[in-house]
Amino acid sequence: MGEARSGCCPPMDLFRSEAMQLVQLIIPIESAHVTVSYLGEVGLLQFKDLNSEKSPFQRAYAAQIKKFGEMARKLRFFKEQMEKAGVTPSAKPGTEADISVDDLEVKLGELEAELVEMNANNEKLQRTYNELIEYKLVIQKAGEFFSSALSSATAQQREMASGQRGEESLETPLLKEEISTDASKQVKLGFVSGLVPKEKSLAFERIIFRATRGNVFVRQAAVEGPVVDPVSGDKIEKNVFVVFYSGERAKTKILKICEAFGANRYPFDEDLGKQVQMVNEVSGRLSEMKTALDAGLVHKSNLLRTIGDQFVLWSSLVRKEKSIYHTLNMLSLDVTKKCLVAEGWSPVFAAKQIQDALNRAAVDSNSQVGTIFRILHTTESPPTYFRTNKFTSAFQEIVDAYGVAKYQEANPGVYTIVTFPFLFAVMFGDWGHGICLLLATLVLLIREKKLSGQKLGDITEMTFGGRYVILMMSLFSIYTGLIYNEFFSVPFELFGPSAYACRDFSCRDATTEGLIKVRPAYPFGVDPVWHGTRSELPFLNSLKMKMSILLGVAQMNLGIILSFFNALYFRNGLNVWFQFIPQMIFLNSLFGYLSLLIVWKWCIGSKADLYHVMIYMFLSPTDELGENQLFTGQKLVQQVLLLLALVSVPWMLLPKPILLKKQHENRHQGQSYAPLQSAEESLQVEASHDSHGHEEFEFSEVFVHQLIHTIEFVLGAVSNTASYLRLWALSLAHSELSSVFYEKVLLLAWGYNNIVILILGIVIFIFATVGVLLVMETLSAFLHALRLHWVEFQNKFYEGDGYKFYPFSFAFVGDEDE
Repeated sequence: MGEARSGCCPPMDLFRSEAMQLVQLIIPIESAHVTVSYLGEVGLLQFKDLNSEKSPFQRAYAAQIKKFGEMARKLRFFKEQMEKAGVTPSAKPGTEADISVDDLEVKLGELEAELVEMNANNEKLQRTYNELIEYKLVIQKAGEFFSSALSSATAQQREMASGQRGEESLETPLLKEEISTDASKQVKLGFVSGLVPKEKSLAFERIIFRATRGNVFVRQAAVEGPVVDPVSGDKIEKNVFVVFYSGERAKTKILKICEAFGANRYPFDEDLGKQVQMVNEVSGRLSEMKTALDAGLVHKSNLLRTIGDQFVLWSSLVRKEKSIYHTLNMLSLDVTKKCLVAEGWSPVFAAKQIQDALNRAAVDSNSQVGTIFRILHTTESPPTYFRTNKFTSAFQEIVDAYGVAKYQEANPGVYTIVTFPFLFAVMFGDWGHGICLLLATLVLLIREKKLSGQKLGDITEMTFGGRYVILMMSLFSIYTGLIYNEFFSVPFELFGPSAYACRDFSCRDATTEGLIKVRPAYPFGVDPVWHGTRSELPFLNSLKMKMSILLGVAQMNLGIILSFFNALYFRNGLNVWFQFIPQMIFLNSLFGYLSLLIVWKWCIGSKADLYHVMIYMFLSPTDELGENQLFTGQKLVQQVLLLLALVSVPWMLLPKPILLKKQHENRHQGQSYAPLQSAEESLQVEASHDSHGHEEFEFSEVFVHQLIHTIEFVLGAVSNTASYLRLWALSLAHSELSSVFYEKVLLLAWGYNNIVILILGIVIFIFATVGVLLVMETLSAFLHALRLHWVEFQNKFYEGDGYKFYPFSFAFVGDEDE
């Protein structure tokens, strides 16, 4: 399906996706499970769903999937119980490698039943234990109410007997008039005791008072510390209450109010002797309950540890088995119902590995017939598969986020490995900040093995996944920072002394007017003398703006050249002659010419205004250039280039739709009469016609599409070139921000000669550098570099309408969370 690789150069695995083939497997039904299992270990075959018209419940292995789904549910239940108990599953798989699926199903069922029973018993015991604690609190607090009331009544009787009536108080009995009367005429009061949540206590008391029209007496006392509620199991602040009432109607109302407020009621006896006896009984039962609870928890913890030792093995086995039966459901049954037919995509290089796995499966399953392996010829577009490693995968993901490459089209991921971090560094260039990024990345790289086996947060996982992208970004940032000669905005004479010196002392006011060249040019990057001068900004602005245009035009030309290689690879001559050539002419007649002028102007040191040259190249191509002339014959060259640019527009627009229409007519001409074919050939031709379509060629649609494409390219050539000026803008912004933080924070704090202000200034400088320059500016430059690749570079050649190769592989079987 791809071109044969030959020549002196090694194959570029990333430049084009792997050659794929559609294979058919005819598997004997007795060896189907083992075969699919071995193919999952190879992990290089993407199965096609041959039962897409059937619902999941109509497929052959629905019962097995249901069984393994139930086993996965039990394992999730075990995992939840282990997390609650603080038991960590064993990191190493257990030793029971030969455990059968049926035995595992029985074992999981038994363990689940045992755990559920233990949980139910523990819940009952815990509830009873919590109720006893509340009961003990009620006995203690309510006993205090009664003992204080009894002592108050006794004291009052003594006062009345001695004829000395004290003042009434809250403890004075309600029926004090009846105290001295006959006992047979006294009113018998009932009472209800229990606990009510503290936050509801006021409302509880108010509702009881209103419901009984004040014919009750309520006493409450707060419990020290929160109490575990027997019903909900939550720790709640509670009050002990005693409600005294008279009559059955009042009692009924009080009981209903208690239920509504979630108040737990407990019986209580007025007799002090019985109270002491009840406290002793409750204390004894509490100690028994505590012993039983502790024993239950130890037993449960031991059981969970036993499960934890085998948990990794069991969950891995269940996930694998479930994925195998999911795959078997994608296979179709042969008419004899003795074979399963599978179709799928695999890389060409994997054919031998797949055949070896099929042979091993036939031997291990004792099948009399081996699996038949056939390669099918199809017009269907294969999936896209790039063999990446941990370094290249992150760069490939950047490209795939825009769109997966069409099968075997040129992959921008190869160039992104260099161009992406480089364009980032052009905007971020500061070798001090680059070193900070590098140190942060080295921490991730040193702890790579440890972090790769852990569950990380979303942002941390994203950063860790792109660690090699950040590594390249930091290295390129150090490189561009050395070119810009900026270390936290401070210049250094790293590669030798400055080429300029002061003519006299009067030039110390930071202007280049008084500087003279006393040495050869600074060997690498920007001469440090420019920093801090009045002409620094105009000089660096001019340099970075022109550099941005040069880089942009170079990258856009690379994109168009890659479109040529795509057309050449797919043998599409129309795209070579009527897309690649006119696009190269148009872009380079205007912006390629501008780039050459920039370089030539640097070489000869001319003061020509390039803005004027480019504007009047369009507005007045026949006018004389005057002082803006950079070389002899420039006027004629510009007229020729302008003419070529104008000619290239209809060149892109008109011929391609006309030639496509002619090709379509030639392809379908004479199809009325054709030699008879065999039944199989006629079916293949018919399928081919269906795929390409017998539909009429819509010239208007093709022409409009080409018109849109032409307008997009012409306008895009201007807008995309202007878009690359973001390299200049962000580089300037980064440099100026860094300079502001250094001069207005660090140097300002240094100037106060105060240690406190200096420390404060250093802290603010560090936080501003990290927060703004190393986080926000990094993210900003990253996003702008991403935009330049996705829009300005990739739209020149990259279709990105393919689909990824997702092979059936046990390596990709994740945690069973569905």
